[in-house]
Amino acid sequence: MGKLQEFEISFDKDKVVYSPGESISGTVKIKLAQALQCKAIKVNCNGFCGITSKVNDTAWTMEEQYFNSSVSVADKGTLKLGEHTFPFKFLIPETAPTSFEGNYGRIIYRVRAFIDTPRFSKDYNAEKPFYMLRLLNLNEVPDIWGTCSSAVTQQFTYMLVKTGTMVLKAQTDMRGYTPSQIIQLTASIHNQSGKNTGNMAASLMQRVTYEMKKPVYDLRTIAEVEGGIVKAGKEVEWKEQIIIPPLPQSSLVGCDLIKIEYYVKVSLKSPDVMLTLPIQIGNVSLDKKLRPSKKAAAAAAAAAASSAAAEAEPVPDATSDTATSISVSDTTPSLPPRPAPKPAPRPTPRPRNSSHNSPSAPPADYQQGAEGGVHMNDGYPNKRQSQLVSPNAFSYAPGLFFNQNQQQNGPSAVSSGTTEASAPYPTAGATAMPTPHILPPEYSSSSYPQEAPPTYHESCNT
Repeated sequence: MGKLQEFEISFDKDKVVYSPGESISGTVKIKLAQALQCKAIKVNCNGFCGITSKVNDTAWTMEEQYFNSSVSVADKGTLKLGEHTFPFKFLIPETAPTSFEGNYGRIIYRVRAFIDTPRFSKDYNAEKPFYMLRLLNLNEVPDIWGTCSSAVTQQFTYMLVKTGTMVLKAQTDMRGYTPSQIIQLTASIHNQSGKNTGNMAASLMQRVTYEMKKPVYDLRTIAEVEGGIVKAGKEVEWKEQIIIPPLPQSSLVGCDLIKIEYYVKVSLKSPDVMLTLPIQIGNVSLDKKLRPSKKAAAAAAAAAASSAAAEAEPVPDATSDTATSISVSDTTPSLPPRPAPKPAPRPTPRPRNSSHNSPSAPPADYQQGAEGGVHMNDGYPNKRQSQLVSPNAFSYAPGLFFNQNQQQNGPSAVSSGTTEASAPYPTAGATAMPTPHILPPEYSSSSYPQEAPPTYHESCNT
């Protein structure tokens, strides 16, 4: 190694996960086999986000800087033979977002050290990454309480001349989850035709948007469960469970280039009927003690209804009641149009399935963007009544060890290569920091759910 035998950066207490507003301190250790002349020894700490339109490319198309600080720990002189230690300390801004690594972009934090030598001599540098975790408290997310529900009615043609109608309704037990929690999904399928349907399926989807001049969308299936068919003229209720694996949080607060969204997609293989249920994934789970009271919720719902009635047109639009091939509505029956606004109604308990305050499904352009690109790999073996999870498919690897990326071994839902996670994941705890280097669990041996999911015959009511 020549003159320089050792040149490394270490953090105090071997800490690698930090929070915004904390200070990061450590030492730079240099071990020399012989004396070395230098003009300066500097230490730099920076954090930034880079995005690109090519998979796993580091030639960033756009960048966003969060902080960049440097300090000189030694001036011009000669470093003697032996070991030298130089301490450093930096303050992390409170606006720094959570670390992230995806196919088309990364949020990176690192400390670098430089030995600036005289002209014609070799310069030396060392680098060490660290990870940022900005906890997302689901209790602070607006309109997070209650269930998320949606419904879709679609007409289709079979046997060239016959037509049928399919009514699909679905609901999740909550709108916000943390890793290791279970989504309780209930779906109702009414087959108003003379043809049997294909298998039912429910998928936990992740959609990452990289905000460029022409945005890039990375859509992947995190987990998928599959049910049976619905016979002609029958109505079936399907209940399923989906485990939330270690995933990045829904909101990267402080980052304007990367947007993460999650939703549950419920669909039929045949005919092609689908709806989506948007959910939030955070680090601090919902606390039932902080849930607004029913009276407050009812008052808010009544105020919203009164405001909507006051802004309504006096004459209803005649075209809004015409039949269409596809219609999306809330599970709560809609009221007939009223000729004129009425006074605010008395406060009533908030409907369990209501979603007037929050859209029950992504807008039309959301679904087109999510479903219009390259479709994910649907080759899941044994999907029926079981959840298969590929830990390598999770796009949460907030590290800088680019040379440690590995190929996926399990079934992946991404259309292109994905880097394997090599960094700590947020835990389900409220305030505790995650233990460094916790890899995603192996779900083939997971103990979730504690009770076996119901069989298809048990969960179906004909």
